[in-house]
Amino acid sequence: MGASISHLVVNYGYLAVFAAVALESLGVPVPGETTLIAAATYAGTTHKLSDIPIVVIAAVAAVVGDNLGYLLGRMGGERVLLKIGRYVRLDTSKLKIAQYLFTRHSGKIVFLGRFVTVLRTYAALLAGISKMAWARFLFFNALGGVLWAVVFGVGAYQFGGLITRFGNIVTAILGIGALIAIVVGYAALRRYGTEIQARAEAAILMSR
Repeated sequence: MGASISHLVVNYGYLAVFAAVALESLGVPVPGETTLIAAATYAGTTHKLSDIPIVVIAAVAAVVGDNLGYLLGRMGGERVLLKIGRYVRLDTSKLKIAQYLFTRHSGKIVFLGRFVTVLRTYAALLAGISKMAWARFLFFNALGGVLWAVVFGVGAYQFGGLITRFGNIVTAILGIGALIAIVVGYAALRRYGTEIQARAEAAILMSR
């Protein structure tokens, strides 16, 4: 995976960043964030690409892709999402929970979802399915997309050498952190999932 992403970055540069980020934001499970980091690191270590265009292109791609994903969800993407969702264990009950959470925390989910792997791919679709107001979606989506592009693009560019040198250590630390987050999240879902699902179904029935 890493070698193929690096190959795309070296050969297609900014186009690879735009395509990967836009497709991931649209709902296609491709490594958009990884491509952004790879491109920024490559720019920082070789200076064959520039950091500012990378950040701008990633931000624009994030907003464009997310808005296309929102439109797809708004036009009936629930069926598509459930078909895709089987690959990430997103079933009807989890979709109801997501819709329920969107009715109460839509802005936070759209903004913070840009920094969470699974949410980054499906937040826009879920926002459209949940009929989130487009103006509100656009505001939080653009805010999250720009901040995300700046944090990861500039960070990888500035510390590209360190990431390259200490890549294994960084990967191990991030892996341990991700594992802890997964375990904690799974435990919370097991404990509160049934209750949240019941509330979600009741709220959806009342809204009809």
